[in-house]
Amino acid sequence: MTSNNRPSGAQYRIAAGGWSAVVTEVGAALRELHHGSRAVVDGFPEHRMCTGYRGLPLLPWPNRIEDGRYSFDRVDHQLPINRVSEGNAIHGLTCWERWRIDREDPGRVALSLDLLPRPGYPFSLSVAIDYALSDNGLSVTMRARNPGSVPLPFGAGHHPYFLPRATLETARVRVPASRYMALDGRGLPVADRAVDGSALDLRRADPVGALELDHCFGALARDADGMARVRLDDLAVWMDERFGWLQLYSGDNLPIGERRRSLAIEPMTCPPNAFRSGRDLIA
Repeated sequence: MTSNNRPSGAQYRIAAGGWSAVVTEVGAALRELHHGSRAVVDGFPEHRMCTGYRGLPLLPWPNRIEDGRYSFDRVDHQLPINRVSEGNAIHGLTCWERWRIDREDPGRVALSLDLLPRPGYPFSLSVAIDYALSDNGLSVTMRARNPGSVPLPFGAGHHPYFLPRATLETARVRVPASRYMALDGRGLPVADRAVDGSALDLRRADPVGALELDHCFGALARDADGMARVRLDDLAVWMDERFGWLQLYSGDNLPIGERRRSLAIEPMTCPPNAFRSGRDLIA
């Protein structure tokens, strides 16, 4: 561990099986991931704040909540609007919190956080994340517990950006999804559609080309082990059956210099606006 006045707090460095990673205290972000000398994720410098939610867990909801408003258990709630340009609340409440370290081994680090009730989310929630390296790569495990006596709304996601072998335009991406969500100008779902015949049918591992991605995919086909696998060139990102949704983001509206240099592959337990729609929301 290294620690000083870095914007992302303490830096937890782990290594095993030819892999190495850096996880941050603030947000529990995956800031770096290398296989040998090859950078696998597109992270952020340790002397700067995280931009674009790079490598951050998204808790207790991923993606957007329309107007930051939702009703749960017949009570209305208003969250802070942190995507001002869209008028939405986005990506949860844990990104800028200092997580506590629970375990630090040479190839593994585990962190946790207790969220206390607050305006817009008046619930107690304990969350934890475990990053573990092996010969097979990186395994990420999320856990959540409700320590209170009343139900609460919950969803989870993760926001790593993966680097292609060369450029994003020439990279081949394969997504085993037969459905996608059409979005409005605020990034909110308006229809659930089949990918067949559309530019968003990514089941064939075609080059990305000029395709601009900020889309949610569902109906994920799974392998015999229950995992859905997304492939970017020779990389594979797998997610278990609790993660039934996937957001792909090509970074076209990131700051200049960060655009389209990597692809965010975001496993999610629920789709955008789930706090409003209730779709796959965990209570």
